[in-house]
Amino acid sequence: MKLDIRIKMNEKLFLRNPEESVLGKKIVQQGLLLINKIGFEEFTFKKLAIEVLSTEASIYRYFENKHRFLIYLITWYWSYLEYKVYFSTNNISNPEIKLKSIVKILVEEPKNNDIHSEFISENEAYKLAMWEGSKAYLTRNVSKDNKDSLFKPYKDLCGRIANVIQEYNPKYPFPHSLASTMLEMAHAQRFFMQNLPSLTDFNESKNEDVIIIFLESLLFSAIKTNKQDNE
Repeated sequence: MKLDIRIKMNEKLFLRNPEESVLGKKIVQQGLLLINKIGFEEFTFKKLAIEVLSTEASIYRYFENKHRFLIYLITWYWSYLEYKVYFSTNNISNPEIKLKSIVKILVEEPKNNDIHSEFISENEAYKLAMWEGSKAYLTRNVSKDNKDSLFKPYKDLCGRIANVIQEYNPKYPFPHSLASTMLEMAHAQRFFMQNLPSLTDFNESKNEDVIIIFLESLLFSAIKTNKQDNE
């Protein structure tokens, strides 16, 4: 049995909730596919209008601009990923096993599983996060967007990971910094492996398992060393 989830999105991300209409859902679904196909720089609402058999003006009734649309898609994925982490670790008591499970979730490309959404493809959202994720907040408007709580799902995900790090070692002084670093590296290392292999040691394997091993080694080297120093 599959578990279907619904994610409540920040209302400041849209002018009209796309989940409430057939056209709105189509805009989100096809927009995600189009960005992954041609890249965010080449993506426009005019091109999206052709894909959804509507008008550019109709899309602007849902989203103020394409960057706000990107944030909508990316934050949906962060919310989804946080729930996936919660769902996968909720019944695990051992924090080390929890952390290994989290690393695996962050790195692995989504496949068929028991958590799904018919609204947005998890696999496509994963690809978007890897290719375009940092563009959601690396802008001059980041402070204003932050005041509007647009990045709360990202913070919540990092906070959940940081809590498990603290479970493992309550004395570790940098749980949030380590959590956000692990999250960024999970996508960056896969991106480098596929596109800039000389920046990694994984260019020959093209195997996500080696990224998992790499991240686990960094994670536990940091928190185990500090834990031992304080025991």
